[in-house]
Amino acid sequence: MPFYHKLGEIPPKRHTQFRKPNGDLYSEQLFGTVGFDGMSTNSYHEHRPTQVKEIIRQYNIAPKIAKENNIQSYRLRGFQVAPENDYLESRKIVLTNSDCHIALAAPKKSTTEYFYKNTDSDEMIFIHRGTGKLRTIYGNLDFKYGDYLIIPRGIIYKIDFDTEDNRLFIVESHSPIYTPKQYRNWFGQLLEHSPYCERDIRRPYELETNNEKGEFLIKVKKKDEIFDMIYATHPFDVVGYDGFNYPYALSIHDFEPITGRIHLPPPIHQTFETSAFVICSFVPRLYDYHPLSIPAPYNHSNIDADEVLYYVDGDFMSRNDVEAGHISLHPAGIAHGPHPGAAERSIGKTETQELAVMVDTFKPLMVTEEAMKIADDKYYQSWLD
Repeated sequence: MPFYHKLGEIPPKRHTQFRKPNGDLYSEQLFGTVGFDGMSTNSYHEHRPTQVKEIIRQYNIAPKIAKENNIQSYRLRGFQVAPENDYLESRKIVLTNSDCHIALAAPKKSTTEYFYKNTDSDEMIFIHRGTGKLRTIYGNLDFKYGDYLIIPRGIIYKIDFDTEDNRLFIVESHSPIYTPKQYRNWFGQLLEHSPYCERDIRRPYELETNNEKGEFLIKVKKKDEIFDMIYATHPFDVVGYDGFNYPYALSIHDFEPITGRIHLPPPIHQTFETSAFVICSFVPRLYDYHPLSIPAPYNHSNIDADEVLYYVDGDFMSRNDVEAGHISLHPAGIAHGPHPGAAERSIGKTETQELAVMVDTFKPLMVTEEAMKIADDKYYQSWLD
């Protein structure tokens, strides 16, 4: 995040001696992205964070592609993804390109047997169903329905779920996830016209400092493979840190919509950005108030981006026969817009209660075999009279 956060105990100056009560040195770690140019955090550990005892297994989890070059619009019925006990095994990649993976997950159990680290991607985990706690090396965050969890690459974490009924929409980004630059000043502060501000962002509030030695399994993801690595010390052994690189949470319910007299384009809904795609939030809002306005979106051609819309809740005024958990894919190169009758139905309406998450990628998305298991392959014909 482009603002400073401190948790726990740290020395007055970085890269200087910081000693335990018994006189031993804490082990300092600089944790950053984009080489030494991006955001970073300095953390202080009970033990050296470098002690790998064994690499016991390596296995491939790359998605299997069903359609590499796709121009067909699809609807995916996301809640048809079957729940699974294991968190990682439950994650099903449905759309992918060289910049990101888009996945659905319905994990039933907390991650008790292992820790997880994604070395390739920042993760955006949207909580559609479920409550619990995200536990990380840099502190913990409670989560609930409607939360975005942003976990920068390389952060070791576990997830504790309160129940077995959990539904997650996940985007793995191979480039860092940032707040939109259109809403930031030169110093990174969110501006007055931003749809959310720093007060809405929840930062880690507690550290789990474990001073334990033994054998600790960390599942490390690198280039679509998982490495089972045994560490000699507990990864959650941080006594303090400060910096700009840490996990955080933002509720979609705290996103304040921007409205106008006539229909405004999707960038007003932008919530996060990367160099390769944007993430937007569609939330309950007042409709356009010009006396001749058509609140439904106009037909438009995604020439430069594939559009993915994950439907969360409410009434989706521009679509017919869409339910919570559905995903629509509208690929670049063809026009799309409101379903037949939707524009007419929207005239005179004063508000919408829709809730949805949109991902627009600048490179085409490939459709996976997991997606085809839950796909409506006739959806592309749903605009016919």
